[in-house]
Amino acid sequence: MNEKLWFEVDNIDEYDSPALLVYPFRIKANIKKLLERVKPEFLRPHVKTNKIAEVSGLMLEAGIRKFKAATIAESEMLAIIKAPDVLLAYPPTIPKIKRLIQLIQTYRDTSFSFLLDHLGGAKAANDLFAAANLVADVYIDLNIGMNRTGIRPENAMAFYKEINSLPAIRVLGLHVYDGQIKDHDIKTRTENCRRLFTPVLILKTELEKLASQSITLIAGGSPTCFIHAEAGNRECSPGTFVFWDKGYSENLSEQPFEWAAVLICRVISIPAGDMICVDLGYKSVASENPLPRVYFMNAPEAIPYSHSEEHLVLKVPDSSAFQPGDVLYGIPWHICPTVALYDHVLVAEDNRIVNSWEIIARKREITI
Repeated sequence: MNEKLWFEVDNIDEYDSPALLVYPFRIKANIKKLLERVKPEFLRPHVKTNKIAEVSGLMLEAGIRKFKAATIAESEMLAIIKAPDVLLAYPPTIPKIKRLIQLIQTYRDTSFSFLLDHLGGAKAANDLFAAANLVADVYIDLNIGMNRTGIRPENAMAFYKEINSLPAIRVLGLHVYDGQIKDHDIKTRTENCRRLFTPVLILKTELEKLASQSITLIAGGSPTCFIHAEAGNRECSPGTFVFWDKGYSENLSEQPFEWAAVLICRVISIPAGDMICVDLGYKSVASENPLPRVYFMNAPEAIPYSHSEEHLVLKVPDSSAFQPGDVLYGIPWHICPTVALYDHVLVAEDNRIVNSWEIIARKREITI
């Protein structure tokens, strides 16, 4: 009898498709691999990838104490599991500031902080926190070429002086996301990262002189995590490492992580001699990228041909090799928005589905 592959599930016929499976033994292995390269005090993983209390709890159990979140719901999820330190890596508008204040007032075991990059936002936060008799812990968000949020480094000193004078604002440090650095070649990626961070390090030194104390630098995502870890004296913020995906395994081939989240789908039709159709539509796998959006481990010859809301048509050498109901196990090209398409994940251990975990922070609101 052939030994089963790691992703195969014996009791798969008990579960409908499409579905998302996670494999805790691989998640734990990925966390261990991260900690072998980066000490926990220099880690601030981003939970936008997993959005699951149980997965974030595995990081907490491994000794990681600081986290990043993209939403209030993700922040609350972390507070529910008593994560000590949570950064909302987003410049909040007034409704979010009000919700963040509620989080602070409700979850006393967690320290919350957030990003600022504009004086108007800083003044709004100052007024609301002052009215609540609280002080807001903030990081100045820097833009070094991502051009999404943040202030340019050359304008950050003046911004620091303006917001540091606000009575309910306490600046803890700098936050820099360099998501535009995605070079396949690690040498090129390293050179680009270090070049773009030169003004950041100069700014950090100047701010520390002005403040007469050290400030924290939070930097990067998955592509530059180990580059920043090697540079030292900064917190690194990978997120995808817990599950990994096809896109990063292709582009960041030097990184040690393994796939730990798998899509299942089934053949629903065989429309031609060289085509099959599976039940993995737009609503079931992240679709912001061009085809292919998924790679099938047990059918690597199947090439995505067309995609719609409930259907994915695959080109195959010979469709007679398939039958309706056949299960395909796929790795999404982009795992983060794929997770957000599901209410829960199925938990697989020893080639069986044994549990399910709610993707609790998929919600816009949990309780606040």
